[in-house]
Amino acid sequence: MSSKLFLIPSPIGENLPIETLPISIKKTISNLKFFIVENEKEARRFIKKICPDKVQSELRLEKLNKHTEMADVENFLNPCIMGKNMGLISDSGCPSIADPGSIIIEKAHQLGIIVKPLAGPSSIIMAMMSSGMNGQNFAFNGYLPIEKNSRKKMIKYFEYKSNKENQSQIFIETPYRNETVYKELINSLKSKTQLCIACNITEPDEFIKTCSISNWKKKKCKIPKKPAIFIIHHKSHL
Repeated sequence: MSSKLFLIPSPIGENLPIETLPISIKKTISNLKFFIVENEKEARRFIKKICPDKVQSELRLEKLNKHTEMADVENFLNPCIMGKNMGLISDSGCPSIADPGSIIIEKAHQLGIIVKPLAGPSSIIMAMMSSGMNGQNFAFNGYLPIEKNSRKKMIKYFEYKSNKENQSQIFIETPYRNETVYKELINSLKSKTQLCIACNITEPDEFIKTCSISNWKKKKCKIPKKPAIFIIHHKSHL
């Protein structure tokens, strides 16, 4: 099958697309009519920003989020089956990375549709780049458990795993729980464990800091209710 599914990243903050996205994304979107998106309103706003001359009424958007019925997903790639190219747009960052989309990409591979990833920002990778931790061996673990005791056990498990496998452990949290998680981290982790907090990446108030838990305790920081990445790594010889 010669049709393509383009994986289209979007800015991870309120920046203008031109500030964080390559020109290839504008060229791709300008040639597409069919899209699969997480949020229609946000997707249309993004498309309008990057291709202001594109006629919105001509766009055909399918919504893929936690409310989408699996039966509906089966038909989302019909334009590709009919020989039309499509775009999969993330609300923020890269499609299917801490974001819906993998189910569509898996289906595309099964149908023989060409999958074309486009370059763009990922807060997870940018945080890892900036952390000074082990870029050769790291794991993204998604969200922590909501329940307090389960969350504390998971934090301790990540610390153990980072030491055992020399593997940096990455996770994210809902912004309104940032401060709670931060306090649990500095109270639960060993004093020499390294913690990186990367908050609001690419924005003017971007904050990225790595230091030991003992030093975090001295700083007495307050973590804002904004998108944040947390990375921990414990080395027993430190």
